[in-house]
Amino acid sequence: MNHYSELLTYIKLLGDNDPFVNTITQGDFDKIDLDKGQLHPLLHVQINGSTFSTDQTIVFNVQIGCFDIRDTNKEIVEDRFWKQDNEVDNMNETLATLNRLWLNMYRDFTDNNITASAGNLEPSTFTKAKILDGWIMTFDVEMPNTTISLCS
Repeated sequence: MNHYSELLTYIKLLGDNDPFVNTITQGDFDKIDLDKGQLHPLLHVQINGSTFSTDQTIVFNVQIGCFDIRDTNKEIVEDRFWKQDNEVDNMNETLATLNRLWLNMYRDFTDNNITASAGNLEPSTFTKAKILDGWIMTFDVEMPNTTISLCS
């Protein structure tokens, strides 16, 4: 049974193939290392848990976040709504990246007898040594559990 590894490998492959993403990490969102020299934009994957269903499937709760560094304008600007920083640009680009990933996943899942719940998106900002803006998408993936068969 290597469903967990297959799912992580697949999501990493999608991130590697995306023109916007420079770094892919995995693990708890609370442990994203904001101090290290990560190349941004960053794609982060977290598997929150899993269940075995009675329909011979395994269900994973997945979160994928996409973030980019906020650049603040150091000059005095009058238009504080748009010109103070690039937060709106970050939110647009990271949302577009998650949309591309979602569309590719949905197509591939359909082709491989895998189902996924609709992706739920929430804006998110991480603050430490740097500020990262982006979105976290949460969804369930249901994969066939093909490890053993008790049929005669």
